[in-house]
Amino acid sequence: MESELPTFKEKNPQLEVVTELIRGQHPHLKGFYKNKNERVVCVKNMTPEDILLYPTRLRNALGRKVVKLKTRHVTKHPSVQGTWTTDVKF
Repeated sequence: MESELPTFKEKNPQLEVVTELIRGQHPHLKGFYKNKNERVVCVKNMTPEDILLYPTRLRNALGRKVVKLKTRHVTKHPSVQGTWTTDVKF
């Protein structure tokens, strides 16, 4: 990782990349976003090639929390009659 992280820094000058060695903790990546959110990814027992995928994913993410949808389908004009089910009896 020590050889690949400087090349990642050079390719992405808009990011602030800080390395820090903390004893007694597993290695992890932290992403701090402008909207005050933070994401942490554990990279324990991963190869350097696999670890390099996670900073690019953190860079490409918006930093928003994942929101669970209430329904399986999202539409601008919901049906007035209700959703269709197989249990409809005429």
